[in-house]
Amino acid sequence: MPRTIDISIPSLSGKLAVVTGASDGIGQVIATRLARAGADVVMPVRTPSKGETAANRIRTRVPGASVSTHRLDLASLDSVAAFTAWLVAEGRGVDMLINNAGVMQPPSRQVTEDGFELQFGTNHLGHFALTLGLLPLLRTAGGRVTHQTSIAARSGGIHWDDPNWEAGYDVGKAYNQSKVAVALFARELDARSRARGWGITSNLSHPGVSPTNLLAAQPGLGRQSDTMGVRLIRVLSRVGLAGTVDSAALPALMAMTDPGARGDEFYGPTGRTNVAGAPGRLEFWPPMRDMADARRLWELSEEMVGVRFAV
Repeated sequence: MPRTIDISIPSLSGKLAVVTGASDGIGQVIATRLARAGADVVMPVRTPSKGETAANRIRTRVPGASVSTHRLDLASLDSVAAFTAWLVAEGRGVDMLINNAGVMQPPSRQVTEDGFELQFGTNHLGHFALTLGLLPLLRTAGGRVTHQTSIAARSGGIHWDDPNWEAGYDVGKAYNQSKVAVALFARELDARSRARGWGITSNLSHPGVSPTNLLAAQPGLGRQSDTMGVRLIRVLSRVGLAGTVDSAALPALMAMTDPGARGDEFYGPTGRTNVAGAPGRLEFWPPMRDMADARRLWELSEEMVGVRFAV
């Protein structure tokens, strides 16, 4: 049996945490651990019934947990605007924002409600708009944003001439692009906060490889059965050659809650090839290192999502 890996999380009593993608998988583990540490957790979810089931699961595991859900579809800028407007109207500062939700490799090219390639539009642009919409609340609390990238961000880059992959679509390269974009945004957000005195920190995590639902059957994406990839990952996880869903949540939790974690840092599994193992600080991978690319991506993203999310 693989060795159990865990970290300690300090008391988060009185803190407000927003966790995307918390209705299952890694996000569900993150939300549960934050609630257990005393945080008030908001779970933005695309499907309210699924979200409430997940929230009830957390309440069962953590008696007295403060967990609520609210509708958010990251593939719709109108939905992002409605969610951020609701939370801003609530008026409470956001101490923790974990941008964890994502989609991976639909069986054919798909687009968001606003016409963006689905993976770039959801994984990066949706979270870009969400973070900027919540910036006033993050600044009020001196909050931290932790962005969940992927081991896929070791390679690839931004398809600058055609970020929506309207020509020559390659689903794998488009996924890599979306996760490189997540990393570059994380770094540029921290750089702008330091330069402009926003008072927030932004860092980055990746979960390694674990048997989540990203490659499982998802009829909503047009995937009617589990992929061979997720079947293999489940086997590797059982024999300790890949992470578990619980261990895969730890890098983001460390990046968000560890007293020694800082902005513009990168956390992930420290085992061989960073697939699994205890969480720790990593060096940025080559596609994440160019801050000129980070600035260029910010400007491109502002142009794509429109003035209502610009800062």
